[in-house]
Amino acid sequence: MSSVLTVSQINTYLKSVIDGDFNLKNIFVSGEISNFTNHYRTGHFYFTLKDEKAMIKAVMFRSAAERIRFLPENGLRVIIRGSIGLFERDGVYQLYCEDMQPDGAGALHLAFEQLKDKLAKMGLFDDENKKPLPGLPKRIGVITSPTGAALHDILTILERRFPAAEIVFEGVQVQGAEAAPQIAAAIEKFNLLQAADVLIVGRGGGSMEDLWAFNEEIVAHAIFNSAIPVVSAVGHETDFTIADFVADCRAPTPSAAAELVAPDYRELLFSLDAALDNLTAAMENRLSTLQMQLLDRNRQLLLHSPQRLIDSYDSALSLSSQKLNAAMQTVLRSYETTLAAAAAKLDGANPLKILARGYAVVKDDTQKMLRSVNDAAIGSRLNVQLADGTLVCTVDAVREQKG
Repeated sequence: MSSVLTVSQINTYLKSVIDGDFNLKNIFVSGEISNFTNHYRTGHFYFTLKDEKAMIKAVMFRSAAERIRFLPENGLRVIIRGSIGLFERDGVYQLYCEDMQPDGAGALHLAFEQLKDKLAKMGLFDDENKKPLPGLPKRIGVITSPTGAALHDILTILERRFPAAEIVFEGVQVQGAEAAPQIAAAIEKFNLLQAADVLIVGRGGGSMEDLWAFNEEIVAHAIFNSAIPVVSAVGHETDFTIADFVADCRAPTPSAAAELVAPDYRELLFSLDAALDNLTAAMENRLSTLQMQLLDRNRQLLLHSPQRLIDSYDSALSLSSQKLNAAMQTVLRSYETTLAAAAAKLDGANPLKILARGYAVVKDDTQKMLRSVNDAAIGSRLNVQLADGTLVCTVDAVREQKG
């Protein structure tokens, strides 16, 4: 009689059978991705790989997923290297992926196109966001490898074309895993310190793998967020990177970038001399015109001399001045007489003089002037103002004058 097996025993047995089959190890499988899920928390990829007749579940763990350059998506045909294994808990066999490559276009090319489309939709390539390059930069920032030929080419051309500018250099790696973070950090540093009026970011030519640091999203955002205009100078004339599309200006080579940011001082001197000559000629023409106008005005003055008119006006003015003075004296004497009479009246009405004749002003404690005996009560205190001071008195009696 056969023994009774548990589900766990069956799944464990099948797993051991599959795990022991070397035909299912390190295999290459082609198919189309569907039901793709990017588990952001764990970093694992889960999807189904299918062809025209069948499908198989697949998983790519984070350690493998981090090594691929592009992001898998539904409908993408790929070639996967991995192994077939059984997930014991669910009793489902699946493909455990170790590597993945697009079936057709290369992984780097696909990653480039994916990021390019993503950033274009975000507006990072829009012309309205491009900043103009300064015409006469005082400080030119250079971000590249300290050992590459690009630095030598840039410095040589800048020194030849515009030696007045200060060169501020920040050395970075331009390829490898650390290159993109270093490039982005250098751009941010220049902005934080406001260390340049324009930035050249680049390197010499190379393969797509060599130039990949300039296709990283972190570099694209650093360029886009830079308040300092950025010139991308990556590779040779036929090489394009994401940095080229985001930058305010793209130069085909590092040497061309140096020529873009630095005006030729000899051309500036030539233009300055020409402008000075034009200004001198314009000033001479203007002075000549003004001199001719001045001579013409002098001739007009001689023909219509104002001296005679001035003399007649002077006589009339002198006569009018005399009449005005006489009239003013008459008016002033009249005002003096009126003022003296008014002053006499005012002096006669001066209350101090009235008080000096023996009169007094009586006020209560609130400084209200009393006009009748009925305004004061017996026992109230009164202030009696005389010519030379004030008496403080108490009312002992009130005697009203009889009709």
